[in-house]
Amino acid sequence: MVTPAPSGAEPASVPPADPAAAVADPAADAALREAAEERLRALAGESARLREDQWSAIRALVAERHRALVVQRTGWGKSAVYFVATALLRAAGAGPTVIVSPLLALMRNQIAAAERAGIRARTVNSANLDDWEAVYTEITAGEVDVLLVSPERLNNPDFRDRALPRLAEGAGLLVVDEAHCISDWGHDFRPDYRRIRTLLRGLPPQTPVLATTATANGRVTRDVAEQLETGDGAATLVLRGGLDRPSLRLSAVDLPDTPARWSWLARHLAELPGSGIVYALTVAAAEDTAAFLTELGYDVRAYTGQTDPEERRRAEDALLANRTKALVATSALGMGFDKPDLGFVVHLGAPQSPISYYQQVGRAGRGLERAEAVLLPGREDREIWSYFASMAFPAEETVRQALDVLAEAGEPMSLPRLETRVDLGRNRLEQMLKVLDVDGAVHRVRGGWTATGRPWEYDSERYAAVAAARRREQQAMLDYIGTDTCRMEFLRRQLDDPGAEPCGRCDNCAGSPFAASVAAEDRDAAARHLDRPGVAVAPRKQWPTGMAALGVDLSGKIRAERRPAEGRALARLTDIGWGTELRRLLNPETADAPMGDHVFKGVVDVLAAWPWERRPAGVVALPSLTRPRLIADLAERLCGVGRLEPVGALAYAEPEAGTGARRHNRAQRLAQVYRALAVPPEVAAAVGRLGGPVLLVDDHTDTGWTLAVAAGLLKDAGAEEVLPLVLAAKS
Repeated sequence: MVTPAPSGAEPASVPPADPAAAVADPAADAALREAAEERLRALAGESARLREDQWSAIRALVAERHRALVVQRTGWGKSAVYFVATALLRAAGAGPTVIVSPLLALMRNQIAAAERAGIRARTVNSANLDDWEAVYTEITAGEVDVLLVSPERLNNPDFRDRALPRLAEGAGLLVVDEAHCISDWGHDFRPDYRRIRTLLRGLPPQTPVLATTATANGRVTRDVAEQLETGDGAATLVLRGGLDRPSLRLSAVDLPDTPARWSWLARHLAELPGSGIVYALTVAAAEDTAAFLTELGYDVRAYTGQTDPEERRRAEDALLANRTKALVATSALGMGFDKPDLGFVVHLGAPQSPISYYQQVGRAGRGLERAEAVLLPGREDREIWSYFASMAFPAEETVRQALDVLAEAGEPMSLPRLETRVDLGRNRLEQMLKVLDVDGAVHRVRGGWTATGRPWEYDSERYAAVAAARRREQQAMLDYIGTDTCRMEFLRRQLDDPGAEPCGRCDNCAGSPFAASVAAEDRDAAARHLDRPGVAVAPRKQWPTGMAALGVDLSGKIRAERRPAEGRALARLTDIGWGTELRRLLNPETADAPMGDHVFKGVVDVLAAWPWERRPAGVVALPSLTRPRLIADLAERLCGVGRLEPVGALAYAEPEAGTGARRHNRAQRLAQVYRALAVPPEVAAAVGRLGGPVLLVDDHTDTGWTLAVAAGLLKDAGAEEVLPLVLAAKS
């Protein structure tokens, strides 16, 4: 345990905060280094010795109370810098270190590492709300050496207004982990990280600041360094090292399709050393791949942003203890996950940036002589990248609309209320507000968001430049896949590493250890699993809040007697099996046409496996302006193959009701379909005499409100039950 000295005391081993005095006193400098080496041995073992850049950073923080940015490869020892500096500063009477850390998994690793060094660490995050009061009490009592907070906490009204000023005033050191997230040029920019600039401005003079990352190219490094500067003329100390990973063997295996990639993975997973991570680009791909490998007898677990937090913790523990062969994960398992003996990282699909790829493969081989990093690129990768790109900062018109709505409200507006006035999905709306908050245009308060009234400019040139940078990164990723030169050198050049040179280890330097071929029986087994159609479509059970503002008299729970039953989709658009075919079929550029036999057989298989209580008696189609032939053909063929009554189709209440632009958030989408849909008299009459459930057919479901409104209308017309059937679900 670190015991702080009495207030005002300064041990002889820690020089004063004046840089000139520190330089002028070599004895004090030597004493500080010896104290730092002693703290490092407590953290990392008796054989541990400080690297020169580790010492430079520690000296800058402790002796000079300076600001430093450390850009070093994964496993280099960046955390040792801030834990050693913390121990020395606390011994000199400084306040606790505040570490801004992006992931709960990373926080858990950091707390465990701190405790091994006798440093008392606590965390404040969304998963331990009940502990906050006790943590604040311990901080006040001087019993906490390190406090880890997530960037999201920095703008939580309670934390920002109550705890943050006290922490900023009394902090002995501020650490920004994964600091590339500060920069919107970075591959993993997060709006919440921009709050750190406000925190930096509020720190007392000479509070040392350390920013660390393993994945920043020259442009991101300059951007972060500039954001750290104090404005008093003192430049940020930047320490960049070589980014080679001598233990990593990089390979790329180009296979024709998902069944081939799955069968390759199934055949080779057992041969890969130790335990590791299989990365997938989407939640659906991670879950489906984990299910496939589990069926084959592998002990693997899915790990995504939608996995229950407690299940994620158990999965992390299982991987750390080598009780599981692999976690099949999205990027939710990423920055800072610390397992020195991680033997492999396999990517089932390519990330959209070589820098992001370098970071993820950097999880492997930190404490090993050899670890495998294998990329299995997919033909559908670019479609997924395109979807992620669509989540960029909204157009100026949408942003101005949100600012006007907040200004007119004159009181805080919650996200659900704001959704009724601004056509953005919940996540994009919140991300936009976070950026506007840092820019000073809005402010988060109890009860929601308010407009500040300050002038704000839409920086179209910067947003366009960032988007262009993303496109260049995607092309660079394609270049990495196709390169016949050294793969590690390629990645290091993407990170502007001046020491980049051929590694002599990757598949292009030393030959591939993996064949780009699969056995026919393995591929067939994978294809059979991928061809299993059908995912559940849960019915909506609660109307969105604030619908009255849109002139729609709906609120609270949806009455059970007006809800549809649980429906079915052939697949999710993000699936790596059927999803690939459906993305092409439903692409706006694909011409409307009758359904192909392969897709129709998949739909029939979904019906055959549907465990409904009562078989449907008839089919009702939803009206479609974009794919009327596809939907009409599907409904007609279902009637024929299932001997069901063709009831007809719903209609639009007015000729132009269905022609408006599709709304993207749930409140506005509900208002749109609520006003648009109607049941023609002949359809109502046919539904009333069916004597059984109605199969409700559509091409896809996104928010779920079209199905909810249509089911209510059909039940009002006398339908006993409504069974939604769609080709694709969004997620």
